[in-house]
Amino acid sequence: MARRVRPGRSGAALMIALGTLAAACAAPGSNSPQPQATGASPMSAAPACGSAPITMNGYFETGFPLPKALTAEFTKQHPNVTWNIREDQFAVITQNAPRVLADNPPDLMRLPQVSELVKDNLLKNLDSYAAAFGWDKWPASQLEQLRLGQGGRPRGEGSLYALGLNMSMTGLFYNTKLAAQIGMSTPPATLAELDQALEKAKKAGITPILQFNGGATGGLAFPLQNLMASYGPTAPINDWIFQKPGATIDTPSNLQAVQHLEKWIKAGYFQKDVNAVDYATMMSRFIDGQGLFMFNGDWESGNLDKQMAGDVGFSLMPPAQQGGKVAAMSAPLTFGIAANAKNADCAAFFLDWVATDKRAREIGVEIGGSRPVGPADAYMPDVSSDTVTASTLAAGADIAKDDGAMDFIANATGAIYAKSWTPNLQKLVAGQQTPEGLLKAVQSDYAGQLEGN
Repeated sequence: MARRVRPGRSGAALMIALGTLAAACAAPGSNSPQPQATGASPMSAAPACGSAPITMNGYFETGFPLPKALTAEFTKQHPNVTWNIREDQFAVITQNAPRVLADNPPDLMRLPQVSELVKDNLLKNLDSYAAAFGWDKWPASQLEQLRLGQGGRPRGEGSLYALGLNMSMTGLFYNTKLAAQIGMSTPPATLAELDQALEKAKKAGITPILQFNGGATGGLAFPLQNLMASYGPTAPINDWIFQKPGATIDTPSNLQAVQHLEKWIKAGYFQKDVNAVDYATMMSRFIDGQGLFMFNGDWESGNLDKQMAGDVGFSLMPPAQQGGKVAAMSAPLTFGIAANAKNADCAAFFLDWVATDKRAREIGVEIGGSRPVGPADAYMPDVSSDTVTASTLAAGADIAKDDGAMDFIANATGAIYAKSWTPNLQKLVAGQQTPEGLLKAVQSDYAGQLEGN
């Protein structure tokens, strides 16, 4: 969802607008159109970057170091390939995506929510690449969020239009030193235990939750969706995000989640200036030890292992009932290839290299802090058991066991995050919106945006 400007000390940045982008476009290596839903015929051989000099054009996200670290290693292994990389904040990429893809198509681009871009035929259909490289043999859950039907709807099925550099996941980071001050030696096992920890922190003069919610990025969507996972099943939430017919976000269990979030707001569990805090400020304050909990993603694991070595723990959001299933917002760090990219074959080769090369997978864990995508039996680097990265990787296995992965509610449409979730969550903090009104407003905006497609 997205994520983010940040100071240099805060490492990888926020990822909210994760999604998938699709378009009917040329088959790899050709200028002929591809079908939108059925894809193209398999290639006889997997494409590559060749041996002639190639300059790859990339459009990446500012402050998120993993993609550039991967491109640097790729050039080290393939010296004929150099990179010309443009970077912008994610909010700018979201705004610019249609124009950039149409007017100055990059070979590789960090993608915002993509359903509308599929409809406009701005991304290359990757079905032929999937057949050539064997991506279709990977665990289906890695690709599900990146598949779109004809015309960009629904998501979760149809042709493949993007690929993840890794599978990111969110949960609760906590400061272990501050936790010890309130007698918290293990993460809360239930929502009630989490509430108790928050109240103890407040009474001890510790900010219970550091979160961002300022500007165009409503970071309270993170705790809200985690609360949704505590109170209800994930399938209806994914149906809504994937634009399945008849899906709604305005459900009884989601209302309980918003009401619980409002209770946290009124209890003073967030910092008083939460509506003025951006992602970078949140990260800076957490690293400085100014709060107990932070709802964030595993893309910060490597950064926190460096900045707060030994002083950070990670936990999935606890269920409402003891022993209940766990769930989390989990989605690929999504990249795609422009429909008219000059070096599409090399871009696809790079995406496959990210998922299969030993050193690339090590970089994905060391810098990205997340589990790389790729074959189920692919190499996984060793991680020290006393790191937060180890905790987030283990949590990913728990999510897979409980089938608890959700995409981000910010990814339901291209505009839903900036124009509906963010302002309504900011109004909830200001006392200008009710839980009932928030869900009805978001659902109304969602329906209107779908009708406008």
